[in-house]
Amino acid sequence: MRIDSHQHFWQYNPAHQVWMTDQMSVLRRDYLPDKLKPLLEAVGFDGSVAVQSRQMLEETEWLLQLSDRFDFIKGVVGWVDLRSPEVRTQLARYAAHPKLRGVRHVVHDEPDDQFMLRPDFQRGIGQLREFNLTYDLLLFPKHLPVAVKLVEAFPHQPFVLDHIAKPPIKERQISPWKEDLEALARFENVGCKLSGLVTEARWGRWQPEDFRRYLDIVIAAFGTDRVMVGSDWPVCTLSSDYSSVMRIVIDYVQQFPARARENILGSNCVRFYGINAASSKHNT
Repeated sequence: MRIDSHQHFWQYNPAHQVWMTDQMSVLRRDYLPDKLKPLLEAVGFDGSVAVQSRQMLEETEWLLQLSDRFDFIKGVVGWVDLRSPEVRTQLARYAAHPKLRGVRHVVHDEPDDQFMLRPDFQRGIGQLREFNLTYDLLLFPKHLPVAVKLVEAFPHQPFVLDHIAKPPIKERQISPWKEDLEALARFENVGCKLSGLVTEARWGRWQPEDFRRYLDIVIAAFGTDRVMVGSDWPVCTLSSDYSSVMRIVIDYVQQFPARARENILGSNCVRFYGINAASSKHNT
């Protein structure tokens, strides 16, 4: 099974998608499952993981409703208020749905760079394992040392790093991103999504070779058993089309043996998010 590990849906609302600047006008429209399904099929993928983009409980409810209607949505990474005294109640409510496979918080937009070390946030992270939920790390490179401290405190909690932590590809800068990424990768409970690359490069003017050094570093750090391809659709359309974005990783992994290729293109995602178990439970 080949899975796009990271994409979004939304019905455009300027009050909700406040992060969409004037340069992002292409995103200021509805992006719904009927638009993604043919794109997945065109590149030979079986499904996707829908990831939250709004920090509200209604987002989680809506994504789970979409996953009920569209079977190709194999899992949902939603949002709950991890800092709330009511977080356990929220988790119990949404984790009852078999396709909720994880949660995420838009950490890189928090004004406090040490946000992940806040006691109330960590208390929420500590609740996830009880509900068999993963956590997506949405960070900038400057947050990687903080992520190391978070992961160190929760050695049994599955984490996955989104967008390889958004290194400055446009500037062709490697350090200190490389060293900090390697420090995070030493924790076996952390994976990494090969996603979000084209929006960190020159929009519409990138070449596949722009990403090779970054991908080499990620694979050297995490190996081929802890990384997974993701499109970041529709955000990726700021810089390219869906097929071209997916081809970056599809073409890159051709250098690896067949098993490693299939791991990166789907099996690692299935295993990390527990997608088979979720789908089986959902269909009973």
